[in-house]
Amino acid sequence: MSGMTAVSPIPRKASPALLAALAILLIAAATIAGAWFFQLVLGLQPCPLCLQQRYAYYLAIPLAALTALAAAQNGPRWLLVGGLTILALAALANAVLGSYHAGVEWKLWAGPADCTGPVGNLGSAGSLLDRLDKVKVVMCDEVQWRFLGLSLAGYNVLISLLMAAIAAWGVARSWMQN
Repeated sequence: MSGMTAVSPIPRKASPALLAALAILLIAAATIAGAWFFQLVLGLQPCPLCLQQRYAYYLAIPLAALTALAAAQNGPRWLLVGGLTILALAALANAVLGSYHAGVEWKLWAGPADCTGPVGNLGSAGSLLDRLDKVKVVMCDEVQWRFLGLSLAGYNVLISLLMAAIAAWGVARSWMQN
């Protein structure tokens, strides 16, 4: 058996940055897949605020994948901490946007004029009936689905806060590593 190297059955300890980035990657991918499921399979069309809340996930998925790849290759600490910090900030911003949207749904404050209140500017009177039959306006202040009292915007807040906490944990633990 000379010349062969022993393979340890115990994998080397994964870095906190790798664990955090992989967790965020999985959570973000599952969340956006869930949003598409609600839209494409269940037929719940997203409002403009719903679509804006997806942007953070579209950023998080590739950034978390790149951060995980860099962590797996023992990338420089500043790069890993930078990637996780951007992920945390994006998730926190998305939690704020989701909170705003949930507040609009609960009628705590007014939402954007383009997706709340009465529908206007339907064009000429001759084509009004055709447009009303073909256009489904999705209002930001009307909840299409709730579970345990929370709308999808409310769940987005919780998921975004979870991702921000995981990213913050990864940053803190990465700084503490030797």
